[in-house]
Amino acid sequence: MAKTIEGLYYSESHEYVKVEGEYGYVGITDYAQEQLGNVVYVDMPEVDDEVTAGEDFGAVESVKAASDLISPVSGVVVEINADLEDQPELINQDAFGTWIMKVKLSDPSEVDNLLSAADYENCCK
Repeated sequence: MAKTIEGLYYSESHEYVKVEGEYGYVGITDYAQEQLGNVVYVDMPEVDDEVTAGEDFGAVESVKAASDLISPVSGVVVEINADLEDQPELINQDAFGTWIMKVKLSDPSEVDNLLSAADYENCCK
């Protein structure tokens, strides 16, 4: 079974957010990268883009499929993981260590609507 990490917040669409102060680091879960297979491209937002919880912010493409990325939180993109432009396979190597975007959270209480690690594991069964 794919791993989860306690203390992160999860969406049913297989994104996670790691909250640090007023910022959230958003990526895809280990389960998601396992389902996708070898990631070959990550379509990321631009810095200063606004993202909205529950809406697309990009896509991940693998040799098997393309999958939209759904933001688990709302806010403004302050940074993208530029390493993914040349090395999208980093997501396969360490999904939880490889965030896609860093967002300044506009409403930190939105994480209350997301899943805990245990709830997410149940969602994946």
